[in-house]
Amino acid sequence: MPAFCIAKRMAKDSGKISIKKVCAGLAEELGYELVDAGFEKEGGSQYLRIYLDNEKGITLSDCEAYHRRVQPLLEDVEYDFLEVSSPGIDRPIRTAAYAQKAVGSLVEIRLYQPLDGQKAFTGIFGGLDDQGYHLTVGDRQLTFPVKSVAVAKRTIDLDEALAAQADEIEEEDT
Repeated sequence: MPAFCIAKRMAKDSGKISIKKVCAGLAEELGYELVDAGFEKEGGSQYLRIYLDNEKGITLSDCEAYHRRVQPLLEDVEYDFLEVSSPGIDRPIRTAAYAQKAVGSLVEIRLYQPLDGQKAFTGIFGGLDDQGYHLTVGDRQLTFPVKSVAVAKRTIDLDEALAAQADEIEEEDT
């Protein structure tokens, strides 16, 4: 996952700036999608983390270019580290647009409260609509209301990924 991070103590937050609005505007201008932007406390430091994506994926150069452009726009915001990165393959499925891209993928859904004694479910993602997240687990079709889902994200079946990689290498050798 490409990431670009610089440490710098900034001025006290004036409360006049909407972080997500500023970040989304710049992301759109540069041809990126703002996945998320927010503060996270880590080891006594305040991180401002910005996650970008686009159809081609995000490179380290993309992160650096965005960082250089967004930093001056956030000079009235207090943080210790500004980090710009790709959300990675396990990006949370929160929007209808991203949910549509994830249909047919292997997805893990974790619930706030157990359902039949279980809080985590992995299966084939069927989509997100007004009823909630749809997941096929074995021969069962499950629907989880959005409010009951702590996180929904793509997951990787390592056996499947390794088998696909072996097939790719074999094709290259022939």
